[in-house]
Amino acid sequence: QVQLVESGGGLVQAGGSLRLSCASSGIIFSFNAMGWYRQGPGKQRELVAGIFIGGSTKYADSVKGRFTISRDNAKNTVYLQMNSLKPEDTAVYYCNTLQASYVWGQGTQVTVSS
Repeated sequence: QVQLVESGGGLVQAGGSLRLSCASSGIIFSFNAMGWYRQGPGKQRELVAGIFIGGSTKYADSVKGRFTISRDNAKNTVYLQMNSLKPEDTAVYYCNTLQASYVWGQGTQVTVSS
């Protein structure tokens, strides 16, 4: 059974930082391109960052230069370092493969106050 468990969210002031983690089980993690997604209030879920098997990355324009995605294949974990947070980054953050292959986890809430 595949499980994706996100953690690390919280309440932070604008300009602050958070580091999210996503631990996976039940998949061959190192064979999958992984992504961080978010869904803000009243918005559709969107991809904000992706990391491929070889380690190359891609980012949504809205987070380029502020967010960094990384992965640790030994721990089956993908991370999202978020710096210079803005109120518009407020959302529930989820991880999944870049194909969104698996059932979504509960996500982790990130709230950025102005």
